[in-house]
Amino acid sequence: MFDRPDRDRLVGDIYAGRVEAILPGIQAAFVDIGEEKAGFLHVSDLAVNGEGNGWGGRNRGGPPIQEVLTRGQKVVVKVTKEAISTKGPRVTMQLSLPGRFLVYIPDSSNVGVSRKIGHRGERARLRAMAAEVVGEEGGGVIVRTAGEELTQKKLVREYRHLREQWDRIRKRAAKARPPALIHREARLVSGVIRDLFTHRFEAVTTDNRKVHEQIVAYVRTFDPELLDRILFHEGPAPLFDHAGIEEAIQRSFRREVALTSGGHVIIEQTEALVSIDVNTGRFTGRKRDPEDTILKTNLDAAREIALQLRLRDIGGIIVIDFIDMESQENRDRVLHELRTHLGRDRARTRTWEVSELGLIEMTRQRVRPSLLQALTEPCSECGGAGHIRTPPTVVREIERCVDRAATAGDEKELLIHVHPQVALQVMESEPGFLRKLSRRTRLRVDLRDDPLMRRDEFRILSGRARIDVTGKYRVG
Repeated sequence: MFDRPDRDRLVGDIYAGRVEAILPGIQAAFVDIGEEKAGFLHVSDLAVNGEGNGWGGRNRGGPPIQEVLTRGQKVVVKVTKEAISTKGPRVTMQLSLPGRFLVYIPDSSNVGVSRKIGHRGERARLRAMAAEVVGEEGGGVIVRTAGEELTQKKLVREYRHLREQWDRIRKRAAKARPPALIHREARLVSGVIRDLFTHRFEAVTTDNRKVHEQIVAYVRTFDPELLDRILFHEGPAPLFDHAGIEEAIQRSFRREVALTSGGHVIIEQTEALVSIDVNTGRFTGRKRDPEDTILKTNLDAAREIALQLRLRDIGGIIVIDFIDMESQENRDRVLHELRTHLGRDRARTRTWEVSELGLIEMTRQRVRPSLLQALTEPCSECGGAGHIRTPPTVVREIERCVDRAATAGDEKELLIHVHPQVALQVMESEPGFLRKLSRRTRLRVDLRDDPLMRRDEFRILSGRARIDVTGKYRVG
């Protein structure tokens, strides 16, 4: 996870918004929350049943969205997903407030416990304790993973803190004129400490004195037993170098990820889905038992894929092409290994059985743009395609452009600027290209190398005035 002063995070923020448009065809509405892109509100995210819960799923028998909302209506919504690519942020009317140990749901009376608290007795104890508090004061709660071994005193204190916070939000929302920000969620550092930092972690390390003091102050208030695990880095090497973070960031941009077994995986992100391909590479194992070699590579890949999905924060639909295995038992082992390591992921994941084509399809909750989308931009040379045309291909395109110019009959003399590699291609591989082209088209054609051109770019200049006519004769 990362945060920067110039990049606002919206997830968790609560807004007074105005319904801009209602789309019955997809059962959704667009809500103006004052950001660049309108929020997307699906019918399943409406709060219409008095329990703070939407109808869920597609609709589940609830009224259509056009019967619940009207254009121009004021609604209070919470952002649940950042704007990604061309899509605006996703919002919900099912409001909740996260704390250190609890999530408070103001319009509900339900009591839940995080699924990641697996001990049955502890789950029952926490549920009973939370139900007693909720029964006295109202509102619903979910006990978070960090709430394991929570005491009655801590529970009551945080529950009342969240209720007071909700009262302030409710009063501000009632007075606000949309679009308006009502409540800003905790920023990255305080949000990470609140949501993640438990006794399961060895330490939190920072190299920023101000941030270190903020963390200490927060933990001293809510969980003082963890104070000795908050460390300040004072070594000569930068913290990211000391902990190997910089190297991990650079690896997260690469298509190919090496496996300890000697194999590798290829990760390709597209608009619709993410494809992951597993290869044995230089790992040959025992030649007498290729199935064993393949199994080891696939098990290694399953562990690495789960890790890379978290590091790169990849979400949406993911298709994994493991190396084909003959044994059903081995296929089951690989799927089990993948699911086991995905179980450590905070984001919700779901995996399906191996398909008839030998593929494993899965989904991972997408809350924000992936690391690649957030930290990079499309290449100016290839337009984000990842490929540029080869010099011979550029020469053929130039030839067709000159043919079009000859057919139009408006030109007598053309000067073509190309990248030096394209000029070298003509000189070394097609030395008679310009002479033959001039003779066939009856135009004076000359070529000039220009190091400022992109490798698959060229410009066509007409006559002695050197008027740029590239757009006139180039297609696309």
